[in-house]
Amino acid sequence: MQNENYKKINRMKKLVLALIILGSLSINAQDKKEEVKDGWHNGGDISLMFNQASFDNWIKGGENSMALNGLVNYNFNHKKGINIWDTKLIAAYGLSRISDETKKTDDRFEINSVFGRQASKLWFYSFFGNFKTQMTDGYDYNVSPYAVTSKLFAPAYLSFGPGMLWKKSDNLKVNFAPATSKFTFVNDDTLSAAGAFGVEPGEKMRYELGMAIDGYYKFNLMKNVSMENILGLYSNYLDHPENIDVDYKMNMVMTINKYISANFGINLLYDDNALQDIQLKEILGIGFNAKF
Repeated sequence: MQNENYKKINRMKKLVLALIILGSLSINAQDKKEEVKDGWHNGGDISLMFNQASFDNWIKGGENSMALNGLVNYNFNHKKGINIWDTKLIAAYGLSRISDETKKTDDRFEINSVFGRQASKLWFYSFFGNFKTQMTDGYDYNVSPYAVTSKLFAPAYLSFGPGMLWKKSDNLKVNFAPATSKFTFVNDDTLSAAGAFGVEPGEKMRYELGMAIDGYYKFNLMKNVSMENILGLYSNYLDHPENIDVDYKMNMVMTINKYISANFGINLLYDDNALQDIQLKEILGIGFNAKF
């Protein structure tokens, strides 16, 4: 009974969260479409954040620490006549060192691409593809010795499918894909044997067919402060379609000058095949930021 209540509470959390985020995507949405000229429209950010603390004869206590986080967030957008092709690359990696121990704090690699052919003023027939994984091993630092929980291509996710894209501009768009194929790869014998990330024990791939909704909204909160929101929702028709996977990323850049900025990032995940609870990661720092 308690387990069933726990599941109901988690489902409620997901639904409430999805409604809040979807509501934020609709802010300032207008019917008028922004005109974009033919050709490539590329741009993005590369940021490097560094934090450090040291202590010497400090009676209040403390441990020497350093942290370094890097992020590449780049868009490749192309338009030719009634055809558009939008691609986003996100690559992030972070390390922290406290005393003599180094731990990973961030590790992401994701490519999302969607091709659209205009159907009406703001709507496009679309086909999208998404791939994401990580670059190095992940560990559970709460056990001793540390246990490996993830690796390169363990997991890796590949999703694709046809749909409809609503696009006002490069900064505001939502893609609906009601027939999305999703593959989960676990290319590690130990994790595969444990049935990690939803694969059957001993298997290295899981197939799903469902609906995917992906939203993107970037706007300026105020002068020199931009906020980027990326939302992914997925429901698997073949297994508990009521359990909606949620992947929400927010990146806020507060520009100080041409090269220095403060960055605040949130990544919120819910995937009951990986963990039956909400996963949350926050990163805040000041560092070097370059726009291209």
